[in-house]
Amino acid sequence: MRYLVTLKVAAQPDGPPPADLMEAIFKLGQEATEAGALLDQSGLAPSSEGARVEVSGGRLAVSDGPFAEAKEMISYALYEVKTKEEAVEWTSRFIKLHRDLWLGWEGQADVLRLFSPADFAPPA
Repeated sequence: MRYLVTLKVAAQPDGPPPADLMEAIFKLGQEATEAGALLDQSGLAPSSEGARVEVSGGRLAVSDGPFAEAKEMISYALYEVKTKEEAVEWTSRFIKLHRDLWLGWEGQADVLRLFSPADFAPPA
């Protein structure tokens, strides 16, 4: 099963992330990749550099960022694992690095299962 994990920040100290945090994230990413679990990951630019495309009332609208959400989405990871619990475990390890190595950082990660074509196959 594939899971998309999105990381949102609620509060963070001024300045860039600490070097030891970035090194620990890199090591965890290597471990997850070598285990065959991590397919892709990346940081995301601020929403001020993005756009939103939406349909409302039958009309298509495009608006430039930034968006008004209280929590900015800052990164994602794509895992292929056997269970949701395994995806949650990798994600928990990632979040704990932030807690332990960047004092004052607060945020959340959403672990979302991705559908595959088999999920839409007609019943046998």
